[in-house]
Amino acid sequence: MLKDLFIIGAGGVGKEVALIVEEINNFNPTWNLIGFIDDNKDLHHKIINGFEVLGGVEFLSSIKGVIYVICAIANYKIKKEVVSKLISYNIEFANVIHPSVYLSKTNLIGRDVIIYPGCVLTTNIKIGDHVIISPKCGIGHESYIDDYTSLLWDVNIAGNVKINEGCLIGSNATIIQNKQIGKGTIIGAGAVVVDDIPPFCTAVGVPARPIKFHEEAK
Repeated sequence: MLKDLFIIGAGGVGKEVALIVEEINNFNPTWNLIGFIDDNKDLHHKIINGFEVLGGVEFLSSIKGVIYVICAIANYKIKKEVVSKLISYNIEFANVIHPSVYLSKTNLIGRDVIIYPGCVLTTNIKIGDHVIISPKCGIGHESYIDDYTSLLWDVNIAGNVKINEGCLIGSNATIIQNKQIGKGTIIGAGAVVVDDIPPFCTAVGVPARPIKFHEEAK
């Protein structure tokens, strides 16, 4: 029996998640995608890629029984705020993982995780909750990706790396082995991380260095 699924966020990530859901169903029928949920009232009742934006998060309060949601929002602060609303409803967080993903049974995957096509996750990796891993990312052994982190396209993470909560790792960034990225930090596109990076900063370059610091997401 197909499980009813709502995508939280009707932007670019949401559209991509709808495509991944379609491809999952082509491989193994799993989800009945009902539509999008988005707090932007200008989008309400519009049709996006064949699915209606049904309303804001409060729309879910009117639905009886358990429903599944996937949060397709990359912004750390906004996503945390939305998740805090969602947990007050009778919902289950789904994982949406493309069938092409190379994923060892030794890996631990949290809730509300999106993994795009072409990713390779080797062994003994831990992925937290509300994580997005974009296409063609590679993650090495014993690495830990904490909650609310988003990896953009073609990120390369070596073994024994820890990426703390709420980080955004830009496209084509590389993090060498045994390094740590502090909470809420942004790593710029194409950066190469060869040293630990502190929390709540933006780091860019080769090698990556902090260029500014910013406030903690509440």
